[in-house]
Amino acid sequence: MTRINEKTRFHPMPDGGPASPEGFAAGGLHCGIKRKRPDLGWIYSEVPAAAAAVYTTNRFQAAPLRVTQDSLAVEGKLQAVLVNSGIANACTGEKGLADAYAMRRLFAERIGIPNHLVAVASTGVIGEPLPMANIQIGISKIHPAAADPDLFNRAILTTDTVTKHVAARTTIGGRTVTIGGAAKGSGMIHPNMATMLAFLTTDAAVEGAALQNELKAVTEETFNMITVDGDTSTNDMVILMANGRAGHAPIAPGHADWPAFMETLKFVCRTLAKAIARDGEGATKLIEVDVQGAPSHEAAKAIAKSVVGSNLVKTAVCGADANWGRIVCAVGYSGCPVDLNKLTVAFGSVTVLKNGTPLPFDEAAAETVLSGETVPIHIKLGDGEGCAVAWGCDMTADYVKINASYRT
Repeated sequence: MTRINEKTRFHPMPDGGPASPEGFAAGGLHCGIKRKRPDLGWIYSEVPAAAAAVYTTNRFQAAPLRVTQDSLAVEGKLQAVLVNSGIANACTGEKGLADAYAMRRLFAERIGIPNHLVAVASTGVIGEPLPMANIQIGISKIHPAAADPDLFNRAILTTDTVTKHVAARTTIGGRTVTIGGAAKGSGMIHPNMATMLAFLTTDAAVEGAALQNELKAVTEETFNMITVDGDTSTNDMVILMANGRAGHAPIAPGHADWPAFMETLKFVCRTLAKAIARDGEGATKLIEVDVQGAPSHEAAKAIAKSVVGSNLVKTAVCGADANWGRIVCAVGYSGCPVDLNKLTVAFGSVTVLKNGTPLPFDEAAAETVLSGETVPIHIKLGDGEGCAVAWGCDMTADYVKINASYRT
């Protein structure tokens, strides 16, 4: 049995992914949506799995989200997911919706399961129709026996520069349980679900209602705490499937092993969320904003997201400039009541403002912190027990270059 870390109650598997849990397979291929790279990915469970999903808050939800919601509404289960990249199938009218339903039907027929057990996802350019002839040919080539998790990880990418995947193991009911996941996201990333897709799988047996409630809660603390550019997309969602193949009795909140399950799920989601933020379009650094001492948890979240989303903060980090005034400014317009006389700001271990008073600090030491691959910003408010962490990235000239020619 996998040795579990006694402090964390889970064992990280950095090379893992959605095919790591028992009974899951994943793969991908090139069907011709993109010029050369894999663009059609799939996940398959040997048995129907309890499933949950969280969707973008953009009012113009793309056709695949509507189809996936329709699938889950039947019995709250999924057995497979089909994903295409390159074209988002968003703002494509009734034809786009019909194409999304056709993707679901064709994949269900291919692997021999009911239509409602298939979820569909798309990502890419908005407003263009799917090349359904290419997709149909691609689906005809899918077979769970020909699985290749790396191809799935690559098939879901758009402007991402790296694949994003991880898994972790814990113990439930004396059985080894695995939670795995893969995600994509690089631009049009903003809290409250953005241009990102995340696919999570586990061989744990979890009651369906608990799965939905906890996925929403974990998403709030992880995927909804990242930002790259402030744009919330039309397409994106997080899907979690639990097929029960680990062989333990179903669990729910209150079970002795529920904390271990949740800690493992949070680790997987947090790892993927940070990977998305780190891979922001044109980014060179991950920014981590840690807020402590807020009057409430919600206030801490709002302040952390305000700072990490500030373009002035992001550009200062890009230039390794310890311009702490920009951080104070972002705290001030967060909408949360803050007493400046209690506000403390630090770059790593370099404190630049304490209880509202500027401090002389070592510019070279601050520049060293700001030049690292991960830039920690600590904010203390001295006004309560609320705390939160948000993640983002620096903004470089390459972000403009990438988005100025996204369609070409």
